[in-house]
Amino acid sequence: MAWSDAGRPSPKPARDADIGRFEVKHRDGRARLGVLHTAHGAVQTPTLLPVINPNIRTIEPREMWDRYGIEMLITNSYIIWKHDDLKVKAVTDGVHALLDFPGAIMTDSGTFQSYVYGDVEVGPEEIVAFQRAIGVDVATMLDVFSRPEMTEEELQAAVEETLARAGPSVTAAEGTMLNGPIQGGHVHALRRRSAEGMGEHGFAVHPIGGIVPVMEQQRYADLARVVMGSLPHLPPDRPVHMFGCGHPMLFPMLIALGADLFDSAAYALFARDGRLLTPTGTVHLDRLQEWPLLVPCVVGCSPEDVRRMNDDDRTTLLARFNLEVTLGELAACRQAVHEGRIWERAERRSHAHPALREAFLWLTTSPARGSAPIPGSEHLLVTDRVAARDTSPARGEWEPAWDWIVEAQTTPGAGAVLWAGEDTFVRPQVVAARRRLHAAWRPRTTEGPVLIVHGASAPWRDRVGRQVERALAAHPGLEVLVLSPLGLVPWALEDMQPFAHVESPAWLWARPLDPAWVRRELERLHLGGRSFAGLNLRTGEVGEAVDDALADLGLGPRAAHDAAGLADAAAAILAEQARSKAMVELNLDRATAEAFVDRPTFVMSSTGRIRNVLDAEGRHILSPRLTDGGLSLTDEGARRLHALCSPGEQGPPVVTVPDDAVPFVGAGRNVIHGFLTGVEGALVPGRTCLVVDESGGLVAHGVARCTSREAMTFRKGIAVRVRGGLRSS
Repeated sequence: MAWSDAGRPSPKPARDADIGRFEVKHRDGRARLGVLHTAHGAVQTPTLLPVINPNIRTIEPREMWDRYGIEMLITNSYIIWKHDDLKVKAVTDGVHALLDFPGAIMTDSGTFQSYVYGDVEVGPEEIVAFQRAIGVDVATMLDVFSRPEMTEEELQAAVEETLARAGPSVTAAEGTMLNGPIQGGHVHALRRRSAEGMGEHGFAVHPIGGIVPVMEQQRYADLARVVMGSLPHLPPDRPVHMFGCGHPMLFPMLIALGADLFDSAAYALFARDGRLLTPTGTVHLDRLQEWPLLVPCVVGCSPEDVRRMNDDDRTTLLARFNLEVTLGELAACRQAVHEGRIWERAERRSHAHPALREAFLWLTTSPARGSAPIPGSEHLLVTDRVAARDTSPARGEWEPAWDWIVEAQTTPGAGAVLWAGEDTFVRPQVVAARRRLHAAWRPRTTEGPVLIVHGASAPWRDRVGRQVERALAAHPGLEVLVLSPLGLVPWALEDMQPFAHVESPAWLWARPLDPAWVRRELERLHLGGRSFAGLNLRTGEVGEAVDDALADLGLGPRAAHDAAGLADAAAAILAEQARSKAMVELNLDRATAEAFVDRPTFVMSSTGRIRNVLDAEGRHILSPRLTDGGLSLTDEGARRLHALCSPGEQGPPVVTVPDDAVPFVGAGRNVIHGFLTGVEGALVPGRTCLVVDESGGLVAHGVARCTSREAMTFRKGIAVRVRGGLRSS
């Protein structure tokens, strides 16, 4: 049905108890797909709030609701307050009637007008009370705008004045959802001060303020610094609003960093100047022979046809073009979050403009190195960029913000890692996987040589698995590693995402070993000082290559095919797979992993993969996942793990639920935000956790949907997806 034939139904208001709450439905690291609950419907995020000037409506708000599915828009309460005709109707009938828009409405306070014109004629509490009186869904306090040219002393004064106004503004709102803007200019300490101070008050949304001039000057690295200086210090249960940001080119990076709401008048302002927004930049109508994107409003007409239109019609059509392109890019970003690929999209978009590329490199590369090539990189695997980015002291005060990004990544992730040059190796998910491997995995022995399989892509087990069994049968103290483009990986983890799941050119897998790089990787894997030799799968017959590599280590050849102990070696490899994955996936130290997977037996698939891991009593404790090489914990495994791991010791994180939630969670219901009383250990989205009662008794096990801080902050949504309830009554 066409939009003009019948209007879109009005939204259903949220329950009174839910108004103002924000919940996360899906996430990809810090990027999140959420729902903001308002009195005029649920707003799906990330989303755009088109700016509506009450006096100049290039596209009518009702058309935005009916035709484009816009769920929330923003208008300026100060403009309404200053114009008597608008003010009377807004006070009498409400702002929704004034704009003829049934969805949620946010209003600005006049702060931007003070930036443009120097001052406004209304007080902080007065403008908040006015916004409440006209029935807005989200009001905005009158903060002090941070201009780029301000000195640090002036910026500090602006931050302190905004903080001083925060409490009275929240009081004046009388329960109306309120924006608490974050100011501080380019100074990291002031952005943090602003974020932490504003977070102490009862705001519903936190806009990042003072960024319009930064974007106008295309200072996107400064924009990235502003975001990274603010977001880690905000309450995570409040959506983040990028005040005045509406260019689709910026959406992937900002969404990947945790932004939820965007607003801008650019769709209309650019149209008046004959400019078109695209995901890769801005283009001018006068220069076009073809449309850069074919969107519904320009189907059937050419740029030349539009140039011949009168000014009003041309402006309206170009505004629709800009709005449709903007909404399309947001939809693509949301889909990328669903697929776990938002950072890849940010990588690709970073090449759209030099300033955006600079911002991306600042995020992912050590300033000590800048964007210069790694010395000797023609001989090194580019995973050294990961290590350089992780360990450089030059990042100083910014490094915790990078850690904040990395700690929220799900590993193993979904699907293959798509190689895109050196950027691939500093994706937060890749960095998180390497950090987790290096922090959790420990070798079987404290000494012994290392054999490194290299020269070909996965699956390595199919290529050389039998020969590795024979090598280990002859030399049980041998450690076997595999060379992935993402670094060295223990043989026991050879099928684990992302290491074994990299789609890339063949030459990336075939790069020769560099001794200096190998020694650094061995240190990271707690194998420092050991002798090593490479097993190149591209050289000759595999069995002979294994014997040659063993000889390089001063060892004898593989065991014979019919030698005693081959079966024992094969069983030991299977047990080591389960133990190594338990270390990495369940955060177990080696001793606990060996006690957990003690004298195991296995149920195997027809392809020779482990389907189920059984303990010494034949109880099913683990199921390796064939899709990503990870582990799924069973009910029996959770009970055994709970018995092995003492509180406060290394192990999976533990979530505590109150007694009144135990019957529901114990029966298999999910752990809901607001119904947990504590978290021990570091929750990571997508990772296994245990659920206990307030006495420490095991209630359930599941998969975390949030970080530890988020678990204790959110009041709506799922905190833990329960996979097994362990109390039937």
